[in-house]
Amino acid sequence: MSLKITKKHNRHLNNPFPSKPKSLPFKHGTLFLNSQTTLPPHQIFPIGNDFELIWRSENGGCVSISHKSNPTRSIWSTVPGRSFISTAMAETEVEESRGSFIIKDKNVQFICNHQTIEDIKVLKSQTEFEFESGFLEFQSESPVLLITGRVFGMKKNKKPLLQKWESVEKDVCSYVNYFILFDQKNSNQIGFQVKIGKPNLVNVKLSPKIYRGHFRKLTRPRRIRIRLCGRRRHQVVTDSSNEEENVAMKEKNGLGIGFFNRICVTYSSERNERFFGFGEQFSHMDFKGRKVPIFVQEQGIGRGDQPITFAANLVSYRAGGDWSTTYAPSPFYMTSKMRSLYLEGYDYSVFDLTHDDSVQIHIHGDSMEGRILYGNSPSELIEQFTESIGRPPVLPDWIISGAIVGMQGGTNSVKNVWEELVAYDVPISAFWLQDWVGERKTVIGSQLWWNWEVDETRYQGWKELIRDLSVRHIKVMTYCNPCLAPMDRKVDARRNLFEEAKKLDILVKDKNGEAYMVPNTAFDVGMLDLTHPHTATWFKKILHEMVDDGVRGWMADFGEGLPVDACIYSGEDPISAHNRYPELWAQINREFTEEWKSKLIGKEKEDPSESLVFFMRSGFRNSPKWAMLFWEGDQMVSWQANDGIKSAVVGLLSSGLCGYAFNHSDIGGYCGVNLPFFKYRRDEELLLRWMELNAFTTIFRTHEGNKPSVNSQFYSNQKTLTHFARFAKVYKAWKFYRVQLVKEASEKGLPVCRHLFLHYPNDDHVHSLTYEQFLVGEEILVVPTLDKHRKNVKAYFPVGEGCVWKHIWTGDLYDIEGSEALIEAPIGYPAIFVVQFIHPLICHTHFENPKILYEDTRSFMRIATDVDYLKNKALQRTSNKINRNSSNQTGDRCN
Repeated sequence: MSLKITKKHNRHLNNPFPSKPKSLPFKHGTLFLNSQTTLPPHQIFPIGNDFELIWRSENGGCVSISHKSNPTRSIWSTVPGRSFISTAMAETEVEESRGSFIIKDKNVQFICNHQTIEDIKVLKSQTEFEFESGFLEFQSESPVLLITGRVFGMKKNKKPLLQKWESVEKDVCSYVNYFILFDQKNSNQIGFQVKIGKPNLVNVKLSPKIYRGHFRKLTRPRRIRIRLCGRRRHQVVTDSSNEEENVAMKEKNGLGIGFFNRICVTYSSERNERFFGFGEQFSHMDFKGRKVPIFVQEQGIGRGDQPITFAANLVSYRAGGDWSTTYAPSPFYMTSKMRSLYLEGYDYSVFDLTHDDSVQIHIHGDSMEGRILYGNSPSELIEQFTESIGRPPVLPDWIISGAIVGMQGGTNSVKNVWEELVAYDVPISAFWLQDWVGERKTVIGSQLWWNWEVDETRYQGWKELIRDLSVRHIKVMTYCNPCLAPMDRKVDARRNLFEEAKKLDILVKDKNGEAYMVPNTAFDVGMLDLTHPHTATWFKKILHEMVDDGVRGWMADFGEGLPVDACIYSGEDPISAHNRYPELWAQINREFTEEWKSKLIGKEKEDPSESLVFFMRSGFRNSPKWAMLFWEGDQMVSWQANDGIKSAVVGLLSSGLCGYAFNHSDIGGYCGVNLPFFKYRRDEELLLRWMELNAFTTIFRTHEGNKPSVNSQFYSNQKTLTHFARFAKVYKAWKFYRVQLVKEASEKGLPVCRHLFLHYPNDDHVHSLTYEQFLVGEEILVVPTLDKHRKNVKAYFPVGEGCVWKHIWTGDLYDIEGSEALIEAPIGYPAIFVVQFIHPLICHTHFENPKILYEDTRSFMRIATDVDYLKNKALQRTSNKINRNSSNQTGDRCN
């Protein structure tokens, strides 16, 4: 595959409207039947013990997969008469600038979008089948289903008139053999593997400059073993032959004609089907009608919100990002029709949802692997998905007990703020001191020295400070990332970790074999090669020194910026390695926490307050297995939708559908701009509303932002301190419930904060919600105030399970399902509701003792309710309730 990379790190005047990712065009193809095919018009084939595939020849032919417990409900099916496998050859072009990437398919050739089915057959648990010039052996605990045939392209201006291979064979210009293998992974999952063979060009006159040929010289037939047994997440493929293989080819414009390097799989959808998931997404919940690229990168500054996106793109290429850019994508989705699928591996992929009746997945490579999930509800699908990819451990009690205070400035600054917080009776879990390594001034603000040791000039008496806080049961948390900056300009550095890593040869290399200096914001850094066998051990020693001082948590930042032309120890494809890097980064941190805990002895080992925690922003599909906690990265200090307080809610809820059970955002946002004619500053109202929002998330953590001096801070004045203290107490008040949700997340993968779709999937109005409201577990409904100067919000009460919602400040009850109400929500009194069940038998039963939960919820309401406020005549109990029919067919629903 040809890979063209354009570096645009140092361009300081750019097109403010950069190009978008460009993938293969959505090509409809025709499904053909070979005259020699012996398939009957209708046949049912088993897939393992619990699934079946139905073949129907009417309307051109299609296949459909269902679970045997519900055979009339299809969980995956093809479009009748259309091909479902297609392929092509293309160049990959990548434009890169400081952690932002755009991937394009260029010079696309030999599109094979028509397909034949030659055979569908069930293979026994241990057998082999011939493919191309070799044999594939496999082992499985249950029967496997195999579909074989060809995909082909036709001469220009030629279109198939009949769905018979013989009628078009003379107009075929290229074809390739394929197989698709379906095997049962467990009672609720099917694995699938699509493989494309070598190309065959026919009826085409090629210039010698383009292509001389492609041939294999084999000493004996190739034999590939594919193990499908048990619950392996990845198939192990080994080539046991010793054949000699020769490939002779020429190239035109750098494009190798030796193999097809794009695969598309197309299958049916419905016009009104909503698609949720795809990792942590910040702009949308439903992706029907969009192309979703799956690639880890910086989320961008603005992401379409103006004028900040325009300005960011102008001064740094693609720095603004767009609706699709994210730190933590995942090739996984679920739909409103309870269909769900995810891809395995780390290849770049695009989910094309732009057509009403079909989905097309594009992947860079000559094979595709994934799984199709069966479940009857969104919660079941999340459980099935996280059973395969992994779930986070239970969070230590200390980190969910009070506020995580983000501070900078050194020992004296921390002590001064600590005194103020004590005076306001703020429940504190930890001080998070990201500048523990020292601080430098750069063009974008205050940034850290990326050399992971304490700066004892800034934090004098470091160990004593940690001990003093620990006596009051307050932890200290710090910061690190997988990059290292040269320390030539830091005069008081005791160690130069960059030089140490360089001598150990554990930094990512450039094409010349030198340490790859990666441009990042305002300075260049070396990046750890996490595939090198010595890297993990070395970095864990650094973490050990930090923890030995008494630190009990840290932000494990970055992980999304591996250059796609980097040379790494494993030698793997750089684009795939780029998507895998965040998981490796999480794995090293997680392994350290487990290893450190295992070495403790006696009471210290059993003490939950000694448990370590790290949190990170970058991720991919399997990150929930390794990372303990996530945060959403660098939102703007704004009210805007794509990159601000609203996007923080969308990111929280979208990631929760994809296994990121524990997530949160910086209170007040992070990214500010303070130029003479262009300003984004955190105002006081935004800070107060963000406190109210995050009081109902997993973690309640502040951040001063990249422009601390111009941002409103929790310690700015009496009003901000009072508000911070109040909502830190509200956060602490529902800890009893949070503890249960954290336990449930580790057991089932369900998020703490949930889109209403999880529990009300049959309410059509719920499908259209984004940031307007969300659930905490099943019992608390949060309707945050996310617009400046807004004093009321519109709450929607879903069609569900016969429950009443009680407003925690007024005690008002809302019992009309499918209705809206205009709720007063002045600063300090966000619209929060607690479920009140009409009948005890309806009470949710996923907790050990629902009755205790109900009583604790009443206790929470008493703690949270301000009695004086209830007496305030300014709040009218006669909220403007807007009744509306819950049925989508009446047309009466207000939008």
